[in-house]
Amino acid sequence: MFADRANIIIRSGKGGDGHVSFRRELYVPNGGPDGGDGGRGGDVIFVVDEGINTLSDYRHRRKFKAGDGQEGGRRKCHGADGEDIILKVPAGTVVKDKESGKVILDMSNKKEPVVLLKGGRGGKGNQHYATPTMQAPKYAQPGGKAQELEVMLELKVIADVGLVGFPNVGKSTFLSRVTNANPKIANYHFTTLNPNLGVVDMDGSKGFVIADIPGIIEGASEGVGLGFEFLRHIERTKVMIHMVDGASVEGRDPIVDIHAITDELKKYNKEILEKPQVIAANKMDAMSETDRETVIDLLKEEFEPEGIKVFPISAVSGEGVKELLWHVQGLLDELPEGATEFEQEYELNFGEEEGGIFIGHPEEGLYTVEGPKVERMLGYTNLESERGFDFFQKFMKENGVIERLTEMGIEEGDTVRLYNLEFDYYR
Repeated sequence: MFADRANIIIRSGKGGDGHVSFRRELYVPNGGPDGGDGGRGGDVIFVVDEGINTLSDYRHRRKFKAGDGQEGGRRKCHGADGEDIILKVPAGTVVKDKESGKVILDMSNKKEPVVLLKGGRGGKGNQHYATPTMQAPKYAQPGGKAQELEVMLELKVIADVGLVGFPNVGKSTFLSRVTNANPKIANYHFTTLNPNLGVVDMDGSKGFVIADIPGIIEGASEGVGLGFEFLRHIERTKVMIHMVDGASVEGRDPIVDIHAITDELKKYNKEILEKPQVIAANKMDAMSETDRETVIDLLKEEFEPEGIKVFPISAVSGEGVKELLWHVQGLLDELPEGATEFEQEYELNFGEEEGGIFIGHPEEGLYTVEGPKVERMLGYTNLESERGFDFFQKFMKENGVIERLTEMGIEEGDTVRLYNLEFDYYR
């Protein structure tokens, strides 16, 4: 099955914790701190793989996780970095935030790998926290947190031209005539299930990619049938060809059909209708000269005042096809090169955790609060004065220490130790 949508959970690696250890060697009984740094967590990386054209790899696996960094070791040994995870996607893949549906990343024109989620930084070992007043720090920095996100991958076909129309108007026949595509052609009363892509090559021009967007039916913009799955492919195209059955072989009115499809496109995304449009009135070979002129005159009268040119063609005989293709090429030449890219709507902002305060619970009834931030605060605060003690209490509250101690289950009468200072905890 053609897979053009998948929901997955991605997670970067957690940074490894810094290590707490002290140099212990013969004849060096009081060696300094030698705890090593933790390793960096792995990144989540997206890369375009030209060899794949569906998202089928993501339909049966939901979670993708990078490796965690390892903890630092003794003797200043650095922990190993976590392994990156590389997610290969086809060109045209758009990454959206699952909850809001907003665009995070469009891989259409990305030639280089893109880091979407960064791994947590490695925590610093206790060797970094030695100071003249604290020569044996018993704390190290925890590793940075992992980042996790649920995203929706959508494949929007990259084609210069989108070919739209109701089923059985001759789109597949037209595509097989003008490109190297080999679509299945039959009198289906429903629709082709997959978008068919082909390249149009013409002497003296650059050529272009055309996509036969599966038949759109009324109600597609509301998800009727496979509406959403098909309509999203039109967003990427630069020019649209409306193909209609000019001969009304199945009793359809071509003008009514064009208005019906236009209404569906408008409901789905009105910006699509700002693209240049062309009408191809097909099956002219099945009409008399008089009927042909009548139909073409009616179509031109209805749509050419809106700037939409009408071309009578026959996908079977090839009549009028070259004129249509040259007109489309001219429209493309006036537009910027490169695939249409969706702007970022959702900015990832996980933030780096507030470092410098580490809270421990080494034994029943005892909690420790340490770290560079605490150490600096104690260095400039006189706890023996009323004003200084008030500042100390405010520091503990504003930096979330009291809240964290409460979460850890501290009770009245328990001891809170800040290095060589101890306090009894009371609410």
